[in-house]
Amino acid sequence: MTEKIAKFVVGQIVQHRLFDYRGVIFDIDPVFQGTGEWYDRMARSHPPKDAPWYHVMVDNASHTTYVAERNLLTSGDVGPIAHPALDQVFSDIFDGRYVMHVRPN
Repeated sequence: MTEKIAKFVVGQIVQHRLFDYRGVIFDIDPVFQGTGEWYDRMARSHPPKDAPWYHVMVDNASHTTYVAERNLLTSGDVGPIAHPALDQVFSDIFDGRYVMHVRPN
């Protein structure tokens, strides 16, 4: 299986292509890391498993989503995201992109 280079980066604000919600990427899997059961139940459009998948904090919600790359777009709205876990992962927003906390060694 060949891994593809991720189109998006951690901290980037994105829009879901099908469900039209905004969010911020907080983690990336180079390929699908869920179970077959989850994929069959949740990934109704059958996106490729061998492409990047993204963990997204959903704007104005308290949940996160796991989204295939083909279902994300760069958001035209780079305003702040409202999510209760945002401050646990990111320290600031700069030029429309969130900056992760710097963790000391």
